[in-house]
Amino acid sequence: MKNNTINKKEIEKFSKIAEEWWNPEGKFKPLHKFNPIRISYIKNNIISSFKLTNNQKKPLNKVKILDIGCGGGLLSEPMSRLGAEVVGIDASDKNINVAKYHSKKNNLNIKYFCASPENLNIQKKFDVILNMEIVEHVEDIDLFLKSCSKFLKKNGIMFVATLNKTLKSYLFAIIGAEYILKWLPIGTHEWEKFVKPEDLITILKKYNFKLENLDGVKFNVLNNQWHLSSDKSVNYITKFIKN
Repeated sequence: MKNNTINKKEIEKFSKIAEEWWNPEGKFKPLHKFNPIRISYIKNNIISSFKLTNNQKKPLNKVKILDIGCGGGLLSEPMSRLGAEVVGIDASDKNINVAKYHSKKNNLNIKYFCASPENLNIQKKFDVILNMEIVEHVEDIDLFLKSCSKFLKKNGIMFVATLNKTLKSYLFAIIGAEYILKWLPIGTHEWEKFVKPEDLITILKKYNFKLENLDGVKFNVLNNQWHLSSDKSVNYITKFIKN
């Protein structure tokens, strides 16, 4: 087994376009479109799991979140605004510099570190771990998830969003999104690295995680928005509880 989950090729790919993170019309436009559904899914599931009293302004008040593969901070910032105490990590130095600069500009108290989970040197444990659109970019998914699990409290939540390994995901996420619609730079995804939900469940079971929710996420061309769906054949999002 490798002792490192960093895929240098993937890091270089995202480092090259790091300055685009906060441009809603730039290279990360699909993620900006994807963000509202991710935010509401995470927020609602945290509130219901931890039975948080409804604080209108800061519903995630004092919830400790570790955002892994945080990029430029597209999810870390909304979580912080919702009241969570957020730590964001990413293996790309450029991504972390963008994230730090943007959060400082917006007076948000987010701690960012250039690290991957296996070499992150923090003692504290978190209530929630976010692994959103990251597992399909790492070198060793088993080691990656094992390393993440160490940072989660008992009964904590891990959210994983990724792409299913199906013919449909190849046609939609690669041929469609990269080559035809040009939503994403060509080479953003490698189909071989996509993950079937059953494989994800099997890996996380080894590290004492129980699947609680598995939902498909689908793009609606008519209203130009992502929404939850029973169709998990392309994008899906999961919620696991650590036993």
